[in-house]
Amino acid sequence: MTEADVVVVGGGVVGMTTALTLQRRGARVTVLTAHDPAGTVSTVAAAVWYPSHTEEDPRVLRWARDAHAELRRQAADGVPGVVDRPTRMWLRHRYAGPPWWADACGDLVAEPAEPPYTALLRFTAPSVEMTPYLAWLRERLEAGGGRVVRRALGTLAEAYEVAPVVVNATGLAAGRLAADAAVYPARGHVVLVANPGLTVSVRDEDDPAGITYVHPRRHDVVLGGTYEAGVGHTRPDPEEAAAIRRRCVVLVPKLADAPVLGERIGLRPARHGGPRVEVDPADGRLVHAYGHGGAGMTLSWGCAAEVADLALSV
Repeated sequence: MTEADVVVVGGGVVGMTTALTLQRRGARVTVLTAHDPAGTVSTVAAAVWYPSHTEEDPRVLRWARDAHAELRRQAADGVPGVVDRPTRMWLRHRYAGPPWWADACGDLVAEPAEPPYTALLRFTAPSVEMTPYLAWLRERLEAGGGRVVRRALGTLAEAYEVAPVVVNATGLAAGRLAADAAVYPARGHVVLVANPGLTVSVRDEDDPAGITYVHPRRHDVVLGGTYEAGVGHTRPDPEEAAAIRRRCVVLVPKLADAPVLGERIGLRPARHGGPRVEVDPADGRLVHAYGHGGAGMTLSWGCAAEVADLALSV
């Protein structure tokens, strides 16, 4: 006899929000994860709401809108690690109107800007400190009777020992477990510095020297970054770290004297064609939920609702 109604394979932010959504709908849920949630790539993320490197898609827009609304509710309720963050996004390309994702945040305003910029976008973006947030998700799941079990799977079929319905939220590992050649790593590198009193997130993704963003948190500031598609290693690169810091100081001069606290390097679970969220055509009891790249938190709760719909209807 199985021990749960649904087993979610993967303990990152997509897997944990899906598990909690399923439980809130009455399902008995177990999460199988090769790593403790606190040790997944989700903890490396700067985790400020923004559909980074995500193509326009009505379904993705719905996920982003629903996740934005849920995270803002959580910020208002004092959920650990979740804060509403004023955001400024500088543009260098010709401004042709609001971006496709603007409707998801609801308060985007565009203003003229001086060269080298063409416009400044102002909007509110929930930010999440992933370590306390993943701990909160786990506590909520376990408080409701769910389980998180450390177990690495050789095949997804092994998960049927736990439940009759399987959700595959394995991120980068889905390339192997789901035999999906469209899955690829996108290396991300960020530098952490002490927070000199910043409260506003700032982006310049058009910087010709590289993607540049500054995301303050309670005790530090995340400086980024890189998006290296197809690069699958996490080796440190001191020159790259120094270049990231230089770009961020130009964008926010107040960072010039902020002490460096460390750096983080992780592999975003990207996928050509965008996230795969569907019932497996060859196995009606298997629901896929992977390939979110660097937008896992940004799409999390909206995507989780759709995955739960699929898992509870098979």
